[in-house]
Amino acid sequence: MSYTIAAISTGSGISAIGILRLSGDGCAAIAGSVFTPASGRPLESAPNRKLILGTLRDRQERTIDQCMAVYTRAPHSYTGEDTVEFHCHGSPAVLAAGLEALYRAGARPAGRGEFTKRAFLNGKLGLTEAEAVIDLIEADSADAAANAAGQVGGVLQRALAPIYDNLVNLCSHFHAVLDYPDEDIADFGLDAYADALHGDEAALATISASYGQGRILRQGVAAAIVGRPNVGKSSLLNAMAGYERVIVTEIAGTTRDTVEEAITFGRTRLRLIDTAGIRETGDTVEAIGVTRAKAALESADLILLVCDASQPLTEEDLAVMALCTGRANCIALLNKCDLPPAVDAAQLPFPAALPISAKTGEGLEKLAEIVDARFAGSLPCDGSILTNVRQLDAIRRAQASISRAITAMEESVTPDAVLTDLEEAMSAMGELTGATVREDITARIFERFCVGK
Repeated sequence: MSYTIAAISTGSGISAIGILRLSGDGCAAIAGSVFTPASGRPLESAPNRKLILGTLRDRQERTIDQCMAVYTRAPHSYTGEDTVEFHCHGSPAVLAAGLEALYRAGARPAGRGEFTKRAFLNGKLGLTEAEAVIDLIEADSADAAANAAGQVGGVLQRALAPIYDNLVNLCSHFHAVLDYPDEDIADFGLDAYADALHGDEAALATISASYGQGRILRQGVAAAIVGRPNVGKSSLLNAMAGYERVIVTEIAGTTRDTVEEAITFGRTRLRLIDTAGIRETGDTVEAIGVTRAKAALESADLILLVCDASQPLTEEDLAVMALCTGRANCIALLNKCDLPPAVDAAQLPFPAALPISAKTGEGLEKLAEIVDARFAGSLPCDGSILTNVRQLDAIRRAQASISRAITAMEESVTPDAVLTDLEEAMSAMGELTGATVREDITARIFERFCVGK
């Protein structure tokens, strides 16, 4: 038996529709005490999953809203429990009054992610699927949303399930032979499982390797805009962002620190990082900015090296280029192409060199195409890309344990010692599937969620 929880499941602003959600044993009775169907029939006898019109009232019997209600009976609901939803007009005042009426009728306030947590505990969602729900809610690009939707649909869970099953089969076979020597059970031999373990290790390595793409998919491409002072770095950020995000002046060294702005550029989510102009300086504050600019360059997924194409290259330009030379993730941008040129792309030692104008926007569309080809076009975004650092840690531990087991097998270590490593792999895999996940880990996972989901 589970008590009934209630929450507003839509945003806090004014909208056309707002949803109140209840879940738990007795939720229909609680909802029915504040909602009168227009048909005159009690809500508890309403058809399953059918919207019905009625009146939502407070405890003084004052009308809160004319709205729709839908009753979904267990186990065929999102949480696996009886659920009721009220689809109201999206006034925050209406939703707050409706929620207060439900609390007074006996419902308890839902915690963060409690609806999805109940779905997990009731077997409606695997743990990786449940974690992907919040990724889908927070997705800020179409590709991130598509990958999260694939994980909610079970793509990652289905990839992990056979690996976990192989480990269970191997360990259970060993213990069956050990515990029931008189039974007619096939002899246990590690050699019979060698191919499966090699396949499991390779599969985990493939999933783990996708995290680099997943980090970019989830967090965006860290794109550092670098160059000597006064070449138009801040102007470029403003042009790409579409508004005046950074102060721009003709005074060299205006930018003293890194400034970040998240944008969607073409199809790619970028975290633009405007940096201080890189040069030798005796100014203490500017020197700190230069150090941070170099650090941003070193850690960036994408480097946008900006030169002033209307002036000959300077020693400072060459010094910055030296920091970027040999980096496959660097795109050289010859800014101010709206002015007479003094620099040719052939002078820059980079395979990707593009004339642009931060002032007029010329060349930015071509830049978006290049960036999309490097980042957006190569991602499958079908749920197979790992985006969760907790999952990455568990996969790496499982992979390492299987690798140790394989090495032990090849060195003819006794089966019981090999199985110690495989049981560690099972434990790590269980943290992914939810089979062995600890209560504190479960609580930490659902802390990321919003109330009402």
